[in-house]
Amino acid sequence: MADVSAPVEDRSRLSTQERAALDQAELTMQQLEEHNGYGDGDGSARDYFKLFNSLREFKKPAIATPLFVAGEAIFEVLIPTLMAQLIDRGLTAHNMPEVWKWGLILLVVSLTSLTFGILAGRSAAKAATGLSRNLRHDLFERVQGFSFTNIDRFSSGSLVTRLTTDVTNVQNAFQMLIRVAFRAPLMAIFAWIFTFTISRSISVIYLILIPIVAGGLIFIGASVHPIFVRVFRIYDRLNNNVEENLLGVRVVKSFTREDHEDTKFKFISQTIYKYFVKAELRLTYNNPLLQGSIYVAMLILSWMAAHQIVASGNNAAHGLTTGDLTSLITYTLQILMSMMMISFVFIMIIISRASASRIAAVLDEVSTVTTPDNALEDVADGSIRFKDVSFRYSEGSEKEVLSHIDLDIPSGSTIGIVGGTGSAKSSLVQLIPRLYDATEGSVRLGGRDVRNYDLDVLRNAVGMVLQKNVLFSGTIAENLRWGNPDATDEEIAHAAHLACADEFIEQMPDKYNSRVEQGGSNFSGGQKQRLCIARALLKRPKVLILDDSTSAVDTKTDASIRNAFAQEIPDTTKIIIAQRVSSVEHADQILVMNNGKIIDRGTHEQLLRTCDEYRSIAESQTKGGAIDE
Repeated sequence: MADVSAPVEDRSRLSTQERAALDQAELTMQQLEEHNGYGDGDGSARDYFKLFNSLREFKKPAIATPLFVAGEAIFEVLIPTLMAQLIDRGLTAHNMPEVWKWGLILLVVSLTSLTFGILAGRSAAKAATGLSRNLRHDLFERVQGFSFTNIDRFSSGSLVTRLTTDVTNVQNAFQMLIRVAFRAPLMAIFAWIFTFTISRSISVIYLILIPIVAGGLIFIGASVHPIFVRVFRIYDRLNNNVEENLLGVRVVKSFTREDHEDTKFKFISQTIYKYFVKAELRLTYNNPLLQGSIYVAMLILSWMAAHQIVASGNNAAHGLTTGDLTSLITYTLQILMSMMMISFVFIMIIISRASASRIAAVLDEVSTVTTPDNALEDVADGSIRFKDVSFRYSEGSEKEVLSHIDLDIPSGSTIGIVGGTGSAKSSLVQLIPRLYDATEGSVRLGGRDVRNYDLDVLRNAVGMVLQKNVLFSGTIAENLRWGNPDATDEEIAHAAHLACADEFIEQMPDKYNSRVEQGGSNFSGGQKQRLCIARALLKRPKVLILDDSTSAVDTKTDASIRNAFAQEIPDTTKIIIAQRVSSVEHADQILVMNNGKIIDRGTHEQLLRTCDEYRSIAESQTKGGAIDE
């Protein structure tokens, strides 16, 4: 396989398939470059404060950490001064009692500083990991309340990045913020105060160097932040690519498109590498800036201190002593090392700034579908009415997905919906449980506008079996109890019987306790559809929507399921979206849709006489043989 990490211009080594994949990936990257990024935020301080609301029960360790850090810094700054006393009063004066005295004091102070450091590290770790735990919970809870419109805006890959990489970045930055960001300035300030008491002229060196270092760090940070914003957008694309590839792995393998997908992934990964290298190269200027400052400070300090020591003759009353020089050098290192630690914190804040704003954007997002005040708590029946309903997926979209739909469905009736791909059949039924809200007009259930119901009440009254059948890791019984957590074993078995799922469940060794792998990968398409139908039936809904959910079962099973519906849930309104005419021919009314409009309606016999499109669909399936999808 060709190496896509080579220069993009060198395409001669790539196959036609790999060049096509590379073109697609490059187009995606170009779109990301031109896109401001929905939900990227502006990186303002407000975003950080928004995240701090998630501290909750971890506020105490977060507040305690700076206090412990202050104690650690104070005692650590005392050490050079005590060392100077040990040198001048003990070692230089050859006075062993003074050596023992100051040595013991040094030991006590060092142990005290170490104790405060351990306490600070423990509380900082507890606060930071607690913040990340709560942030992930808050993000996940917020996403659970999103409508399909909200999720479409962010994309699932972007939400995964925010729940993982972004939260980890914030956790690391917060831990450094409450510990190192407090320790380093305190150390620098205390060390400078002690330096000032030893030599005012030498202490001026730091007042000159610190603004220079701070200005350099701010300049570097301002140039690097936009790069990290770009990187996280590309991370979103990378996660989307991985998710899409894994979900469609059977299609990828059946069409032998592994090389195509691998080329796309490598290019996106290479783009992330390129931006990270660019950002890291700029951040490497931190070290030369700080190291240069340290060397300049040490040279000036040595020159000035040497003159003062020579002038004083090691007499403290007239100038610097050997002990003073030792402590000055130590304080110099403490001040400049504090600046280096601040630079590390600064780098983490730069990286986390983009992450914090992306997380805050999710927390600030308001679901387009919410429960109103004084919401209705009961759905009277399964009657449905669409009154002049139009729908767009987004406000900026010019094309209407549904256009001026008027429809009355009596409670307990069976409605069939047919139409070509893209005719908006699924969009129509998704307005009933408010997975989306109508842009214009109103949808009424049980005689009341669906927007007036409590969301849980509304969705519990509407059972949906979507086109994409989703099962979750666990047992068959656990999956079926999504429809009714309190369902008995007998009720589960009855629902499975109605959906014709008991045929294969009873043949499995563990029956209803048989394991369901992630996504139901150990079941066929038809088996998954029947399990999902059984799950919906356990809700005993007032409205049951089957969105092409019997396409993978044979016609005999399809007929058995429909007969069970007619006998067991006669009062439930049933809406069946199907590609096969045989699935809807016994419906009380059949809707024929095209381009977001209902172009005809009637019974099977009526439509065969009056609707050319319906007749064409029916004839193609009866003459050519119905195709079981």
